[in-house]
Amino acid sequence: MQLILYSKPGCHLCEGLQEKLEQIQSIPLELEVRDITTQDDWFQQYQYEIPVLFWVSQAEGATFDTLNSTLHPIPRPSPRATIAQLEQMLQKLLSDPAQ
Repeated sequence: MQLILYSKPGCHLCEGLQEKLEQIQSIPLELEVRDITTQDDWFQQYQYEIPVLFWVSQAEGATFDTLNSTLHPIPRPSPRATIAQLEQMLQKLLSDPAQ
């Protein structure tokens, strides 16, 4: 599962979510952290919303180099969510991506 986390330096909510995602063992995760301060459009869109988490789906037959991917927003988990709760939320998303 490929995830993108929009974040910025000094955001404690972002850092907490990133740490929890990195500790998940049962789901193979590929986490890309994007610093919103490096792109004006990211900053304008997410400055009041971070952390923002998306999972990436690839079109069938697409390779990593193609632009045939779609970003799907993941509802922001509570900062108090445990690693197990976050893992359960991602498992549910994997089993029913239409949610």
